[in-house]
Amino acid sequence: MVLIRRSLLLVALLMAALVLPAHAGQEEDLREYVDRNTQRLVDKLHDEKGLYEEDPQAFYRSMDEELKGFVDFRRIAARVMGRYARQTSPEQRDEFVEKFKRSLFDSYAQALVSADDFTIEVKDATINPDNEERASVRMEVISASGNRYPVTYSMYQADEGRWMMENVIVEGVNIGLAFRDRFSQEMEKNGGKVQVVIDGWGDAVESLNLEGDVDKS
Repeated sequence: MVLIRRSLLLVALLMAALVLPAHAGQEEDLREYVDRNTQRLVDKLHDEKGLYEEDPQAFYRSMDEELKGFVDFRRIAARVMGRYARQTSPEQRDEFVEKFKRSLFDSYAQALVSADDFTIEVKDATINPDNEERASVRMEVISASGNRYPVTYSMYQADEGRWMMENVIVEGVNIGLAFRDRFSQEMEKNGGKVQVVIDGWGDAVESLNLEGDVDKS
């Protein structure tokens, strides 16, 4: 009996030795994947600083092409709409995805391209121990003056196995939740008329003071 118990303990230890490094390897693979995509985007922003002023449409198309394989805008937009998504037609959902993407670029592209050179350090990735198809990736945005701003990507693994970003937390502020709250507020203000909210989404995002929320966090 003692020999059997020792054998079982040895098997358990060997399995742990196999499983733990594999999980650690997955996390490092994810960190490197996010790092590659992030650094490519930063390089593109630095290279195309003048394009936003010269041709905003070309800048929008360029950024959309760069991000579409890494950021799940459709998933994010659906979460922003929340329970109101059930009230929309497929055409309205498609329209909101495009409005949502464009509002992000219009609201934040100018700040990004006008900023002094910055770098991003991707620190680590953590796969959710309760759901291996969910993970978070921690990084820091470093300004030209040396200030560091913590950012966390929420990631999920799509059907084809590709990791996609589904939310961002900046200095403790959950950006996806802030957008969802604003959508809900707009629905209440406009009497539940979802098309009115979709049409005015750009203005709604422009008035959303995320920078102030970040400063207070």
